[in-house]
Amino acid sequence: MIKVGVFGASGRVGKLLIEDLKATEGMSLSSVFVRNELDFAIDPSVLVTSDMRSFLLGCDLVIDFSLPEACEALLEEAIKHPKPLVVGTTGLSAHQLNLLKQASDNMPVLYATNMSLGVALLSKLVHMASARLEGFDIEIVEMHHRHKKDAPSGTALTLAQSAAAGRGLDLDSVRVSGRDGNIGARTKEEISVMALRGGDIVGRHTVGFYNDGEFIELNHTATSRNTFSKGALRAGSWLVKQPSGLYSIADCLEL
Repeated sequence: MIKVGVFGASGRVGKLLIEDLKATEGMSLSSVFVRNELDFAIDPSVLVTSDMRSFLLGCDLVIDFSLPEACEALLEEAIKHPKPLVVGTTGLSAHQLNLLKQASDNMPVLYATNMSLGVALLSKLVHMASARLEGFDIEIVEMHHRHKKDAPSGTALTLAQSAAAGRGLDLDSVRVSGRDGNIGARTKEEISVMALRGGDIVGRHTVGFYNDGEFIELNHTATSRNTFSKGALRAGSWLVKQPSGLYSIADCLEL
């Protein structure tokens, strides 16, 4: 039985992880990290703590869906007390990503901006289309609920990275995430990543390849956050069997 620690339990996906673990064979909830009190009931056998060290020692696997600053604190403590770690937090800074890589030297770490099988496959398709559709303009549009704090979404940036890699481009050099005013014609190599926010949209990503006379659009729509929680649990059950290193959701799904 894999004892799972949930970091970010008060968040939308964190709460779903706790519920989904009740019906997941071979896994059980053993510890929950909270800064304040939980606003919902939990099995009394589960360790609920604000002490990071106790939280880590109380589980075999950590699944993190929190905020960048909280994830940073988790990584710093996990480096001292290594534990297989699934990170689904988006909007990480360069420093936080470096911490994640540092942590993976001593433990298996799986980082994914989206835990769904559909998005993992979409990323592969985007890379393939980008490489083969030479001369097509690439435009990415993502839509999320009004409460999402980071923009563009981590998933959109991952898809943009796949598109850039398909053409041998450096994403930071070609990415455009806003247009306003008389900015001139679109450049040949730019990859646009635009963010829309509103309502309760779980997540929708469209990657378009546009040319004179034709275009192709690849789309993924998440209709439930359980897609992410169940994907993270699947990733975690795979990760605990792996040696130290930094893994992606594509590694887990053998894509």
